[in-house]
Amino acid sequence: MSFDLLIKNGCAVLKDEVRKVDIGIKKGKIAAIGDALTEQAEEVIDAEGQTIFPGMIDVHVHFDEPGRTDWEGFETGSSMLAAGGCTTYFDMPLNGIPSTVDKKALIEKVKIGEDASHIDFGLWGGLVPGNIRDLEGLHDSGAVGFKAFLSPSGNPYFESVDDHSLLAGMRRIASLGGILALHAESAPIVTFLQQEKEAQGLTGCDDYAESRPPLAEAEAVSRALMFAELTGCRLHFVHISTTEAVDLIQHAKKRGQDVTLETCAHYLLYNHADFCRLGVIGKCAPPLRSESERFGLVDKLIHNEIDMVTSDHSPCEWKDKQKDNLFDAWGGISGGQFTLLSVIEIALKHHIPLTKVADWTAGHPAERFGMAPEKGKILQGTDADLAIVDLRKPEKVTKERLFQKNKFSLYVGHTFPSSIQTTINRGVIVYSDEKINTAARGEWCRPKILNVYH
Repeated sequence: MSFDLLIKNGCAVLKDEVRKVDIGIKKGKIAAIGDALTEQAEEVIDAEGQTIFPGMIDVHVHFDEPGRTDWEGFETGSSMLAAGGCTTYFDMPLNGIPSTVDKKALIEKVKIGEDASHIDFGLWGGLVPGNIRDLEGLHDSGAVGFKAFLSPSGNPYFESVDDHSLLAGMRRIASLGGILALHAESAPIVTFLQQEKEAQGLTGCDDYAESRPPLAEAEAVSRALMFAELTGCRLHFVHISTTEAVDLIQHAKKRGQDVTLETCAHYLLYNHADFCRLGVIGKCAPPLRSESERFGLVDKLIHNEIDMVTSDHSPCEWKDKQKDNLFDAWGGISGGQFTLLSVIEIALKHHIPLTKVADWTAGHPAERFGMAPEKGKILQGTDADLAIVDLRKPEKVTKERLFQKNKFSLYVGHTFPSSIQTTINRGVIVYSDEKINTAARGEWCRPKILNVYH
């Protein structure tokens, strides 16, 4: 056998161990894993002293195309993720124009992604009031699942669901065998508290955080779990930011509900004090929490109570952030380039096995969303999706190193203990030597039948 690409002397993060191996790649697949492979190869990477992770699968990004490419697009967004060791991502449905709430919009977005994305991608469909009849078309056309907001989305074209729309949507999604992803903050609580604050002229960092308290997340999570129990709908909670919400979801799991949760890198590395220091760059929803909540989330992650870590990359132009009234500023974190590095930093600091990093960033997302067994693990026969990381070479984040379209991020100034050296998607080197291979093209990934997640 001859290989298209041979990676020599790297330490691969395998299913249950980290071991020095060679990895041979042919026709986009891992063809061989072994000690001192001697076959010929068209190209060889010497990964001596470096660690090879499964390519990250980021199930939560916003690329805003079509319609808002001044914020981000598939070309710049996929470049950014590739520079961060990501090889597959799922784009959320809300910020494009039109939003991805019917089959026509989904197919339009597929074409854009296939033309522009440098790495593999999947697409979420949306659940909004009035589109129940469109859910089957989205599902059958290959949507990963459906996304809904329980509080205002910030986008007037993608309305949040009321209780009736949520129940009806859950019932339909359950009948399709689909999965519903939820932004879980209580609309009555957050809108009431925001109106109170603004009526008093209180629009700073503390005021914004107090308008979206942990209680708002817990109430929405609890209600959604009850609705899902009634309807039999599979759930995935996005960007969970509090330990109380984690506990509620874990309790539901133990009762037999099919539910998973993600948190985001920024909730694991940053807290409310950082938000006050950074200002609008650190505004997101839910907001960055107290240091005790941040530490508690890390502890939940360490004890396997959080299924995966995502970026929730939610970009905009600076003019949409720079507002005197913090409530008017766009509420999203730009930083999809640094999720894998963030999780590695936490693992190194807390002496967590690197196999857990691979689970949280690749294995669990692949299993949950119908991408396994082709993706998510370094195994013979799987897609050759790999991130080669130097665990001993720190990276200080600068604006010049940002691959996203708008060059601001709360990660600027942060020094990660590790750095991404090379990213490979289906055997093609997409990122290396701090450059993107602009000829690389990803593929649209559609989920297989979703199995019950364990």
